[in-house]
Formats: sequence, C-alpha cells, structure tokens
Amino acid sequence: MANIKKNDIVKILAGRDNGKTGKVLTILPKKMKALVQGINMVKKHSRRQSNDQQQGGIVHKESLISVSNLMIICQKCSRATRIGFNKLSDGTKVRICKKCKEIV
Repeated sequence: MANIKKNDIVKILAGRDNGKTGKVLTILPKKMKALVQGINMVKKHSRRQSNDQQQGGIVHKESLISVSNLMIICQKCSRATRIGFNKLSDGTKVRICKKCKEIV
C-alpha cells in the first residue's frame, strides 16, 4: 500500500513551492514521482499542429515532483503528518494519521 495516493491533499516540503498545498493528480510509483495540481509549474513551448489545428505557443503546465518532497495533510486534524498502517478487524489494511490516529 502506498503512502500517497491519487486525490490526496499534500503539502510541499522542498523546492520553490515549499509550503504550498495541492491535490495529487497522478502517481508514478516506479519513478517515485507525483503530479500535483498547481505545483511545480513549468513553461512548455509547443509547435503548431497542422492536422489537429492546435495553436502553438507557450503552455503552462504541472511537472512531476518527487514523492519524498510531499507530506499528506490529514482531513481530521488538518495538519501535515506522516502515514502509518493498521489492519482492521476484517483484515483490510488502512492508512492512519500518526498524529491523531484516525483513518486517512
């Protein structure tokens, strides 16, 4: 089970966006990277596509960020926290907040 999943709200720990929060759009587990909404914005220069009638120019988009620079924000206590794991009585594995011990 992964510490950070899609649709989690995370806080950025390092880099130029340090301290900002955002929603995780995608996770690439093999690369240990994530795409966070509105974080690590880059400018991409795109060429005009003749077959799609797509306009060329400079596009602002999110870039990948390392998972080690992200920390989950707990919905219950609304603080950035580490994640622990517990097994419920029915045998399912769940993520818990290390600060308030609630299920994330």
